[in-house]
Amino acid sequence: MPIDRINTWFGRKKPSVGLALGSGSARGLAHIGVIRALEEADIPIDYIAGTSIGALVGAVYAAGNLDSLAQAYSEFTWKKIAYFFDLTFPKSGLIDGKKITDFVRGYVNTKNIEDLRLPFLAVATNIENGAEVRLTHGDVIDAVRASFSVPGIFTPTHHQGLLLVDGGLVNPVPVSALRKMGAKRTIAVDLNHDIINGKAPDLRASHLEPKAADKTPPTKLEEAMDWLNFKLQSLDNPALKYVRNWWSEEPTPNIFELMLASINIMETRITRSCLQLDPPDLLIQPPLGHIRFLEFNRADEIIQLGYDEAKKQLKNSDLF
Repeated sequence: MPIDRINTWFGRKKPSVGLALGSGSARGLAHIGVIRALEEADIPIDYIAGTSIGALVGAVYAAGNLDSLAQAYSEFTWKKIAYFFDLTFPKSGLIDGKKITDFVRGYVNTKNIEDLRLPFLAVATNIENGAEVRLTHGDVIDAVRASFSVPGIFTPTHHQGLLLVDGGLVNPVPVSALRKMGAKRTIAVDLNHDIINGKAPDLRASHLEPKAADKTPPTKLEEAMDWLNFKLQSLDNPALKYVRNWWSEEPTPNIFELMLASINIMETRITRSCLQLDPPDLLIQPPLGHIRFLEFNRADEIIQLGYDEAKKQLKNSDLF
């Protein structure tokens, strides 16, 4: 979708700017801080492309409701996070995702992508052939839902005749998509670089171990995961008895974080390769290695980390 802005730069038309928002689960709240820093620097965003949580934040920003979304996340607790886990096991994913899409729909006031105030693109993956799918028209929420459909955790999305899953499998930080949209200068936000730099959080599941009287009380995270484990084990399916026996005998990371960690490691490797082949003009990598994948209850901290890193990179850049 072409943009005809009349802003000028020393008498010349400003080059169009595109923002690529990467995948990263709860770490994606850092995108909100990055966008705030860009706005403070008077850098107009002409195009926005997002993958997974980046698509969610990007769609809400393109709809003009980012501050409201940030406020909602700042009020998240572990109880609220657990509410969104509408388990469907043993179908094609553990979580149906309807509660999440209903939540997002409350912050997107248009039905179709082409009606948003900014050109927007969500990246998804065609699970049947591995192709990258760039969603630029049709229902906004369906596109976002497809983009964050982490395989095994969320059920795949049937959209525009395709069976789609998380776009992070093919393009975790969609700089290349921005260039196809028409962006002359690109800003990319990579959330997961710390994962393979030895800074990822400890995923050992101490909450699965019996707690002696002299041990520390369970954290809110442990309580939430205990609840999710109970829900999973209470589903009525004979095949689950083997899973239940194994679950009670072997202390391991909970299934949600284990699957997310595995996929994020893979996506981090893909991101490095993609950014080397198609580097952005400005790369922002907030220090988020200590943030666990489901810690949406740390929204204020995560947003601030995104803001601080963006301010730092903009200060050191002469491109904007």
